[in-house]
Amino acid sequence: MIPQSFIQDLLNRLDIVDVIERYVPLKKAGANYMACCPFHGEKTPSFSVSPTKQFYHCFGCGTHGTAISFVMEYQGLGFVEAVEELARSAGMTVPQEAVAEKQRSAQSADLAEVMLLATRYYRDELKRAPRAIEYLKQRGLSGEVAARFGIGYAPQGWQNLRDVFPDYEARSLVQAGLVIEGENGKRYDRFRDRIMFPIINPRGAVIGFGGRVLDQGEPKYLNSPETPLFEKGQELYGLYQARKSIREVDRVLVVEGYMDVVALAQHGIEYAVATLGTATTPVHVQKLLRQSDSIVFCFDGDAAGRKAAWRALENSLAQVADGKRLSFLFLPQGEDPDSYIRSAGKTAFEAMLGEALPLSQFLLRELTAQVDMQTQEGRAHLLQLARPLLSQVAAPALSLMLRKRLAELAGISQAELEELFQIKTAQKPRVLPKGRRNPPSLIRQIIQLLLVQPKLAQSAELEVLEGDGDEATLQALLDFLAAHPQLKDAAPVIEHFRGSLHEAKLRDAAAEIMQWEDRFAEGEIEEEFLGALAQLKWQGRQREIDALLGLARAQGLTESQKLRLQQLLLRGQE
Repeated sequence: MIPQSFIQDLLNRLDIVDVIERYVPLKKAGANYMACCPFHGEKTPSFSVSPTKQFYHCFGCGTHGTAISFVMEYQGLGFVEAVEELARSAGMTVPQEAVAEKQRSAQSADLAEVMLLATRYYRDELKRAPRAIEYLKQRGLSGEVAARFGIGYAPQGWQNLRDVFPDYEARSLVQAGLVIEGENGKRYDRFRDRIMFPIINPRGAVIGFGGRVLDQGEPKYLNSPETPLFEKGQELYGLYQARKSIREVDRVLVVEGYMDVVALAQHGIEYAVATLGTATTPVHVQKLLRQSDSIVFCFDGDAAGRKAAWRALENSLAQVADGKRLSFLFLPQGEDPDSYIRSAGKTAFEAMLGEALPLSQFLLRELTAQVDMQTQEGRAHLLQLARPLLSQVAAPALSLMLRKRLAELAGISQAELEELFQIKTAQKPRVLPKGRRNPPSLIRQIIQLLLVQPKLAQSAELEVLEGDGDEATLQALLDFLAAHPQLKDAAPVIEHFRGSLHEAKLRDAAAEIMQWEDRFAEGEIEEEFLGALAQLKWQGRQREIDALLGLARAQGLTESQKLRLQQLLLRGQE
């Protein structure tokens, strides 16, 4: 666990403009900086970076956050990895609060060095293995592409890694998954006579391997086991190499095998990644949606391919957002991406990508295929199958469209379907005249002003706020700022609440601030804050007065309640 004090020091030392300019060229535009958003395709800049608020916001796709959030999204890193990356750039060393964390960090560094040495060994062995080179040539791979993906060869033999690691009995070799220890304590290399595909994390470090047999043999592909460096359900083969191309075309293609990724890259399709011998997981989908608004899942057209596609769909429903496009492509029977691209070429393959089924169509096609749509019983069964899936769809507009289409297929109204599914539809928002926005609530306005000038919390004299929602967020914000009077902008505040119940509200409030266009001068912000605070106190006092007066009419007041009412009324006169 990284101490919060370090996160604050790091953000105080960084300038978000400098951080983002390492990846995206920015241009000065008034008090802020602008660029075309790196997270969705656009021609007119709508990505704004505020040096005073240390926050970015895209007015096109709505993405926003701090310097840490940007590095996480842009590079596809986790929180800890992003902090470490930024700390290195600032010349800082990330401390660890627990001894166990230090030990895990040291262990990971040791294993990373082991994997690096093994990678170099396998690459060198490929140069000395004519049979392996011939195999890759037959598959149509050039030396350039093989080098780009770091492809190597694990020779025949049981203990070849003894030549690489003098201490073949070292525990780290087993922990890294390179060596297997038998029941009798005898060790041998996990990978033998296989083409080796290094699995690389977003920071460019080798964390595992996939090995493919040269001739016939089982298993055809052998992956590294789960290790402290490598979790199959979270990693994607080829993402490190594909990241730049994914952003350029705003599309990511998900396939099933290592050779599919490499063969597609050989033919100019450099935005493909592969899952690592597992079904597509929610974590995979989250990672990919950070990279692109469009994901195409490509599967073989057989029963196994359709089953894998359905698993991918199920694990995507809770992750997809409105504005994101997930689609499914099924290749002709007997073809995989490797064979199809070699026979048909890039143009034909990309033409097929354009015909991929959108998630909604694939979902409804598969469900209707399981029932008899000509009978009422069949249509009732359709609704039964669809209900648990629709309940997972997180995107409001997509969920609405699916309900509407499902109701049409079942021959009932949308209202009847929503009543059957016990779905509460949201009330229509109040429409304001053109050019006006719904004003924020008083509490939300105070939250926004505190994010602009955290020091204002020192002058906030409020009784403890009760209730959940915005009230709880404001109370938590005031408590935090009171304990950290040195904070000058919103970034460390947002990061402190990362992962908490208040994170989304604070992020949204900060994003709204980006739209103010400096509507307050420096002195006016404090004046506005004190005015809003006074109004909030008055509202609270009035609610308490009304409650006591109602109690007096209903059953009378105790002496302490009478005294409290008198105090409140006197304050009102003041």
